[in-house]
Amino acid sequence: MCGWVGLIRGLAMRRQTWLMALGVSLFAASAVAPAFGEEFKNPKAVIPPQAHQNRMSGGESFPPLPLPATPVRRTERKREPAPPALVGKVNLNVVDGKTVSAYPSVTLDIENLMSWTNQQLKLRYRFVETDLTKFSYSPTELPVLYVTGWTPLPAFGDKTKEKIREYLMAGGTLVVHANCGRPEFNASFRKLQAELFPDRPMGPIPLDHPIYSCLNKITDMKVRESDKAWKEVPAYLEAMYIGCRAAIIFSPIDISWGWDADKKPITGGTLYDQGDSLKLGANMLTYVLANYEYGRAFEITKMYHQADIATRDQLVVAQLKHNGDWDPTPHGLPNLLKFIDSNSTLNVQFKRTTVALDDLDVLKQPLLYMTGLRNFNMTDAEQKRLQDYLNAGGVLFAESAMGSSSFDSSFRKMIAQVMPNAKFEVLKPDHPVFANVFKLKETQYSALVQQAEPNLKQPLLEAVMKDGAPVVIYSRISLSNGWEQLPNPYAKAYADQDALKLGTNVLVYALTH
Repeated sequence: MCGWVGLIRGLAMRRQTWLMALGVSLFAASAVAPAFGEEFKNPKAVIPPQAHQNRMSGGESFPPLPLPATPVRRTERKREPAPPALVGKVNLNVVDGKTVSAYPSVTLDIENLMSWTNQQLKLRYRFVETDLTKFSYSPTELPVLYVTGWTPLPAFGDKTKEKIREYLMAGGTLVVHANCGRPEFNASFRKLQAELFPDRPMGPIPLDHPIYSCLNKITDMKVRESDKAWKEVPAYLEAMYIGCRAAIIFSPIDISWGWDADKKPITGGTLYDQGDSLKLGANMLTYVLANYEYGRAFEITKMYHQADIATRDQLVVAQLKHNGDWDPTPHGLPNLLKFIDSNSTLNVQFKRTTVALDDLDVLKQPLLYMTGLRNFNMTDAEQKRLQDYLNAGGVLFAESAMGSSSFDSSFRKMIAQVMPNAKFEVLKPDHPVFANVFKLKETQYSALVQQAEPNLKQPLLEAVMKDGAPVVIYSRISLSNGWEQLPNPYAKAYADQDALKLGTNVLVYALTH
């Protein structure tokens, strides 16, 4: 386990090192002036869009008089139903209903990607051009909005930004890449993303994320800066999540779907190899298609709210806030509490609240619940507060949303810092936590867990013990994705009903021991 975690961390450092070496900032740049001291000219821009072929068929017809009224063969247009539109390439010459100065962009890349992906998936999808004035902002019309460019983005008005937010919250996906990897475009997009979702920062997508394996297995990619030699580097994308879905997928390097940088390097450009790019692009579209139902269900699923009036004695479950996407499964814990209310005869009523470690109220909570999707870190003061909480008899119940390796490694690191001499141990099958409300000898898991661990049949929990009792109870396999009961194809999770039963057992055990 330690070796694997070390490998992931090493890859992350490699990714950061080579990006910085190429001059691609992982954060918003302070300046957007073109590099190389002069206006950048993109050679892709001189290639015209592909002409749409007219589908023609030979057939018998009667020409109009006064020609001889004898059937002759002539060629006529045959209208075929268009394949469904999957991607809308955004034309940024019109913003907020107003024409702006011509915004340079190309269709070369998306044309080639759609053709190649259709061949791989044996499906027929197409892209269309759209603009932010005419578009309905419904994911049912266009599941993907695609934005690219090499100059700074034009300014978007508040109304347009609100519509983009609503589109993404409703299940739509925004795919963005910097043509030629230009820093001025990257800086402007990072600024826009921060304006759209100030509380949802983008971050690197870990290499074990399904976007790198859902169709083609991708680990390293070739990248070229100007006409320099190719380098083999770990694949790199960034994402902003809504729930457990990457709703914004961003590449600061040109994912060069339509340009062969091996034969035609671009001075001032940073491009991925075309073959690697096509594989990654097909993965991105496959990921979006697989998550479409989840994205739509996430938006329309109602949040369960408990009645304000307590019907029984209340025990509070305080969800812990942190900086690693602390609430990726917002329907999860409320659904678990609803399940307990409806399926148990307990004389208590669980109530959810949220709390941060810099809040003194945290010491008053009998149980802390923690989940997350990404790497996180805590200040020394926050770690000390958690240490005081656990030493005073509090219990921390944590689980990794999606079975995220990033959260898992951060959580284990945090516990090692808070409790230096503590070790995680797997709870034995006969431990009371597996039988106090529901008897759980065997449990069902999601397809990804079954694929990775085919011999895993029993419930799996780890704990950190203090004076013979668990003060930390942890599941590296997601429980909250099962509690949400949403169609999530890439979750490493317990099956819904087993997740609810095991979650009930853990809460009852933690609050009664």
